[in-house]
Amino acid sequence: MIIRERVSWFRMLFIMRGSILPKIGFQLLGLFAFSALVTYYKGIVFGLNLSMNPFAFTLIGIALAIFLGFCNTAAYDRFWEGRKLWGALVIDTRSIIRQVKAYVKEGTAAEDRLSYFTKLTIAYTYALKHQLREEEAGTDLQRLLPEQLLHVITPIKFKPVFLLDEMAAFLQRAQEQGRIDVYTKMQIDQNLNNLSTIVGGCERIHNTPIPFPYYLLLHRTIYIYSLLLPFGLLGTLGWLTPFITTFISYTFIGLDAVIDEIKEPFGTEPNDLALNALSETVEFSLCEMAGLPLPPVRKQEAIKID
Repeated sequence: MIIRERVSWFRMLFIMRGSILPKIGFQLLGLFAFSALVTYYKGIVFGLNLSMNPFAFTLIGIALAIFLGFCNTAAYDRFWEGRKLWGALVIDTRSIIRQVKAYVKEGTAAEDRLSYFTKLTIAYTYALKHQLREEEAGTDLQRLLPEQLLHVITPIKFKPVFLLDEMAAFLQRAQEQGRIDVYTKMQIDQNLNNLSTIVGGCERIHNTPIPFPYYLLLHRTIYIYSLLLPFGLLGTLGWLTPFITTFISYTFIGLDAVIDEIKEPFGTEPNDLALNALSETVEFSLCEMAGLPLPPVRKQEAIKID
């Protein structure tokens, strides 16, 4: 995810990283060339004069802007809900480690110690990130989980849910061994339920995209509008038509591309959620709380770019 401080208005004109312009540059160049041809031939195609009244484009442009606003709101709602879920994940993982550290007595076996539970919680975070990005989680899980558990979890499809079961088994063993009372266990279990809710919420966003007909209708309308626009501007703008057409198209096509990018907030595009940085924040924070060796910290500038 690109996070930048505001710079001067002049420098903002030339920023490329994080801008949508590189993604739509080819389309804009094509529209500019097409508009230049329309202008050169004065709107005549196969002997027919296709020049149009620009007033019609004003009405269509207003309707298109309203529809774009609707789709943009729907896409940003998905993006913001995903961010809230991952913000809650950071809070709940810290809360559960604090509770286990304060109220659960250490056991003698390795799987009954705070360090084991902490690594399960960190592994849950990375497993959720990789599941949402449809990636293999092997590298992160290998350094966090014991070999026996790693062998069991490898073929599992929903790895975050499996790790929540392991965390619940840790608490159950602690109760059976008298290292925690049942009422405290119930309080800690509430945070496990919260983590389970986060998994379900993220899966809902990931598995339920914006209905395809909405996006298809928007996409087609924008490009048809942009291709017809030079025929409406030609009569009043003359050789300015290619420049004005390209600028107006940049607004509509650019917003269409932004919607396409943020509607799937868990991806790896520049403006998607910074899941790498959030996962590393959880790992560093929990290791610090549990007294485990701290992982390497990326430079602050790198944390801002996922």
